Amino acid sequence: MLQIFSLFMVGTIAGFMNVLAGGGSSLTLPALILLGLDGATANGTNRIAIVIQNIFAIGGFQQNNKNEFGDSLKFSLFTLPGAIIGALVAVNLQDVWFKRILSLVIVFVIISMFLPRPRHAGAKTSKKLWLYLALFGVGFYGGFIQVGVGFILMATLFHLAKFDLVRVNVYKVFIVLIYTLPALAVFIASGNVNFIWGLILAAGNGLGGWLGAHVTIRKGEKVIRMVLIAALLFMSAKMLNWF
Repeated sequence: MLQIFSLFMVGTIAGFMNVLAGGGSSLTLPALILLGLDGATANGTNRIAIVIQNIFAIGGFQQNNKNEFGDSLKFSLFTLPGAIIGALVAVNLQDVWFKRILSLVIVFVIISMFLPRPRHAGAKTSKKLWLYLALFGVGFYGGFIQVGVGFILMATLFHLAKFDLVRVNVYKVFIVLIYTLPALAVFIASGNVNFIWGLILAAGNGLGGWLGAHVTIRKGEKVIRMVLIAALLFMSAKMLNWF
């Protein structure tokens, strides 16, 4: 019973973090591994919680009359091929390289959030091309690792699509939901999903995602930026084994 409650609470915190910023999977994956799952199965099981979390987050945004379904779906389509390829590659993920790459990505995202967004960044067609290529990369990374993908997606939409952070989060939860579905299917097909632990975790993630959506709308960009930076620093320190 204690394991169930603990996993639910970890999921709630992770869902809240994921919607406001990202990095929630840095909590849920170790929790699933502590329950006895191997890395690949923990990676797959975590996807159930990600799907449920983003469904609840979308509902939370919808309750506050915030939705961007049309453009979100269009952006999501560019992430799908990458997500499928990334999930297929994920079976042989080496932990040491995962931590090194993720730490570098986090440092880059921290720096990028403080860089000014240029008002004129070249031709419209060129900007769209870079955005679509970046979305493919986001899909691959999300399908492959998932941990920290929210940071990368936020940086992509913030700098290339020029959205404010509130709007970024509205887009983010829809995009992550769509590309996670085929990635989850790959993990299920390969037998790397524990449905019991996944559904318990998903219940917590769903609650956290719903709460995160409401905080995003009510508190605005300033709070999102603070939570984002705190989450990034926490994840970077964790990946570098500082605690």
